[in-house]
Amino acid sequence: MKRIGIFLLLSIVSINRLLAGEHFAKIEPLKSITIKAEASGEVLKSLKEREGEVVNGVIVQIDDRLNKKDLQSTLESLKLVEKMIDLNSKMVADLRKNMQKKKSLYERVAPLSSSSVSQKDALYAAYVAAKSQYSATLEKILNLKSQRVSLKQRIDLLRDTIEKKRVTVSNSYLYRLNVEAGEFVTVGMPLATVMNIQKGKLTLYLSADELEGIKQKQIYIDGNKSSATIKKIWRVADTKYISSYRVEIEVPNVKEFSKLVKVEFK
Repeated sequence: MKRIGIFLLLSIVSINRLLAGEHFAKIEPLKSITIKAEASGEVLKSLKEREGEVVNGVIVQIDDRLNKKDLQSTLESLKLVEKMIDLNSKMVADLRKNMQKKKSLYERVAPLSSSSVSQKDALYAAYVAAKSQYSATLEKILNLKSQRVSLKQRIDLLRDTIEKKRVTVSNSYLYRLNVEAGEFVTVGMPLATVMNIQKGKLTLYLSADELEGIKQKQIYIDGNKSSATIKKIWRVADTKYISSYRVEIEVPNVKEFSKLVKVEFK
């Protein structure tokens, strides 16, 4: 009886060790992203009917018609300001020459006793007028350049807003689309959930002993040798699964997601 008891005990230990090397996890898409609205407005287009499919391009279009009109008028305003800067920049060179000429004439006549006070006053007034016109034109150019900076900033802002109102994806699985045409969305509202299903991932929670030499081992899925690889190992124990460490495995060429599979390291 004693021998039978020892045999049973050893058998139980062996089974526990075998089961300890087996883990079960669900194959999930490699990446899942929730897209949130970055601009407010009415939804003009929604690919709600494409849920559950791999999509490319625009999946949600928020009304950007007024933004595009504003952008067009701002671009035209910028062209006018550029022309005015160019025109005044050409004028300011002539105005500077004229100011210097008036100044030089006044400085030559001012010391002469043969020139009357009225003549001197007239020349000085002409110099002051020329200087004022020159200074006013310089100030106008500076104001125009300031307008140009503001217009360029507004153009960048409008282009950014227009871009944000067009929600696009590339070769992504449209898991869920939360809005339909005609609805109004605000900034931060969840619009869609998209996934990368080109690859899958498995999340396991392993003990410290199981992590020893794990990167040198082959990964088996449902008893079959696989090309899955360890993507990341958390070095801090999980708060939920105490004394276990999270391990993320990347699985290529997944045929069926959300399937529970057996994972072994050999």
